[in-house]
Parts: sequence; C-alpha cells; structure tokens
Amino acid sequence: MKLLAIDTSSNACSVAVQVESDIIAKHVVEPRAHTKILLPMITAVLNEANVTVAELDAVVLGNGPGSFIGMRIGASVAQGLAYGAGINIVPISSLAAVAAEAIAVHAADKVVVAQDARMHEIYLGRYQAGTDGLPIAEVGEQICKVGEIADLGSDYVAAGAGWRKYPQLAEMNEQRISVLSDFDHPRAEYLLPLGVKAYQNGQIVAPEALVPAYLRMKVAEVPTSANLIQ
Repeated sequence: MKLLAIDTSSNACSVAVQVESDIIAKHVVEPRAHTKILLPMITAVLNEANVTVAELDAVVLGNGPGSFIGMRIGASVAQGLAYGAGINIVPISSLAAVAAEAIAVHAADKVVVAQDARMHEIYLGRYQAGTDGLPIAEVGEQICKVGEIADLGSDYVAAGAGWRKYPQLAEMNEQRISVLSDFDHPRAEYLLPLGVKAYQNGQIVAPEALVPAYLRMKVAEVPTSANLIQ
C-alpha cells in the first residue's frame, strides 16, 4: 500500500509517505508558513520514497479539528492531489493522531488530547488504546471553554498544545493525569496507521465530498462542557 499523509491543522506542517512498511516523514513547526512549505515537503518525501502521486492508493488527511486556515490549506492540497490522481481521501482526526503518538511512546492505555481553539476554548478528545495499539475515541470530540474542564477520570496521559497554552487545565486535573507529554502537534507518520485501518474499513471519501471537522461551527453559540464523566 502507498499512502501520503498530510496534517496542517496546527502550527506544524507535517507530511509522511508510506510504501508497504517503509515510512518517510517530515515535520516542521513554523506558524503561518504552511502555504510556503507544504508542497515542497510533499515533493521531498515522495521523491525520497521514489513514488509519484499517480502511484498512491489514497491521501490520508489530518482533518482537524484545529486551525481553520491550516485545515483549509491541507484540505485544498489533499483534494487537488487526490482529484488529479483519481484517488480518494482518508480523513482522520488530528486529535487522534496526537493520541496515537502518546500511546506509542508512553505505552499509554488512556490519553486525553487538548488543543487550543482560541477564544479561551479548547478542542478536547479522550481515547483508549485498542488491542491494535491505536486510539479509540471514548466520547465524541468536543470544543469547550477552558474553565469548564473538570473530572476527566484518572490515569490519563495528557497530550496536545492546549495543556501548555492553558496551564490551569493541568492544575485542575493534576490528580487525574499520570504524564503530561510534550506531543503538541499532530505528526503525519501517526496518521498513517490510522489511515491504513480506515482505508481497509472503507472509511474513505471522494475529494469533492471532503468535509473538514471544524467543530466550532457546530457549537458556535453554546460551547459544550467537557465534563466527560457523567
């Protein structure tokens, strides 16, 4: 299987290509530079892997939630490449990609990911490690006010830039968090195993049918509480 993975939902621009079991990845944290560096990064990993866009089986896209502008850039590039090659897109949660890295590196059973959504809000996702080592969402991903975060359960590895952006998150949940990781941004290489699984399960979309997971548009008027334990 040949897959190209892209994530531009954060301050990082991340790309990776997988050819069978071999993965080549590039990851650059450079805010507001996505339009300048994304295509050259894609070209570089494809050239290094000796693969053309026409040979790809699909494009795996970190589909947010995250920066609106960053997501649009990634989605537009993914759509253009996929449409030109006559292939589909595999949309994957960018929060899940961060969780996948935390699970892989920390051997974590449970991960809670918080990313800055601006306006004193965060995107929040809570995951358990599946038997295959990939994250499974415990509840739907949310957008919520920072001050509403409470009672996340216990023994979670915390990941995502939101924990450093809003230190009170960790203070409010210090008894529930076992590790505060430094995995702030989604990495494309961790999109790939999620993308393979989704592709094999038929969770693909045509380029023109892609809908970015903005989240804020669904809850713009009344952000939900992130009290995840009812």
